[in-house]
Amino acid sequence: MFGQNISKLSLSCAIVCIAANFMNAQTLIQVKNTQDFARNEIVSVSAKQLKAFLGKNKAEDLRVKDAQNQYLPIQWIDNDGDGKNDELLFQAKLDAKKTNSYTILADANTPVPESQVTTYSRLVPERVDDYTWENDRVAFRVYGPKGQAEALAKVKGSTLSSGVDIWFKRTEKSVINEWYKGYLTDPMYYHKDTRGEGYDPYHVGDSRGTGGIGIWKDEKLEVSQNFVTSKTIAEGPLRTVFELTYAPWSEFGVKETKRISLDLGSNFSKFESTFETEKPVPNYTVGISLHKNEGESKLNDKNGYYLHWEKIDDAFVGEGIVVDPKIVQKSVAFKSETPDQSNLLVVTKPQKKLTYYAGFAWQKSGQIQTQKDWENLLEKQAKIVANPLVITIK
Repeated sequence: MFGQNISKLSLSCAIVCIAANFMNAQTLIQVKNTQDFARNEIVSVSAKQLKAFLGKNKAEDLRVKDAQNQYLPIQWIDNDGDGKNDELLFQAKLDAKKTNSYTILADANTPVPESQVTTYSRLVPERVDDYTWENDRVAFRVYGPKGQAEALAKVKGSTLSSGVDIWFKRTEKSVINEWYKGYLTDPMYYHKDTRGEGYDPYHVGDSRGTGGIGIWKDEKLEVSQNFVTSKTIAEGPLRTVFELTYAPWSEFGVKETKRISLDLGSNFSKFESTFETEKPVPNYTVGISLHKNEGESKLNDKNGYYLHWEKIDDAFVGEGIVVDPKIVQKSVAFKSETPDQSNLLVVTKPQKKLTYYAGFAWQKSGQIQTQKDWENLLEKQAKIVANPLVITIK
């Protein structure tokens, strides 16, 4: 009898110990949506927040489960290139005013699920040296130093611009590699919507495109030329991140490093420009091309979002900027007789680092149909920026 009791006690202790170890191998994350609309966003958890978990478990064994015990796609990002993970990403879907719980656990035996769609970015040497990025909703590109050299040499088809080009997509799949492959045999390949995936009809030239910057002085915009260097930090699947540098520009001797990121499911790229200057600058100004001044603009300094709505070919597209309203000096839809100099301009207070969002939606993508639809998307983005998801680690 005494031996049986010892055995039962030992078994109970073993069960308790196993349970305790299992609980120690888990971390609970609560994600709260404070807004009155549903959100589907990428959640970022820093490696520092996961220090206790990572002290006992390998990062490569980490998995994330939702409340339905479904494993989620994840992504680690090394932001500073030191070979160490800085943040963990996963996607959270939350109803209005709701809090969801997610479990982080060590499970080397279960593979991380692959995302059915992805973000992606890369330098494109096969088209001079564009840098292009995309997700499941939108695509963008900017222009590099070889393109600048060719433009200055008057090579046909080259681009001298620090404006941001946009590619109209109506497919969730990645198109960058396929469209540039088509370009190699047909330079007009991605300028025609022949496959029902979308195309690039958008003209940038010397305008700001959708989200290029400059300095607004004496009713003129001082801008940089093409980027000088590029560095891919993360391709995807949940977030793509890269960095561009620019040679000193403007009369103020501005040295700029621009970090751009795009999350899965978002219509907006995040731009973070860091500046060093030889002389104090009056402002930094973010712009959207007004092309031939045939579209409609709406400026909302109070809530920090700016809208342009125009028809390109046979469908409408909405372009927009979102920025913290506290840093805005003024905004204007500036119209000029000079080609590519008509821009919607958001003039911001000078600071060492400027953060803003720029993006678009194309009518044929099915994401929007009317100007009001686009304004609603912009308004939501402004609220998302002002009210990030609340992350609690338990």
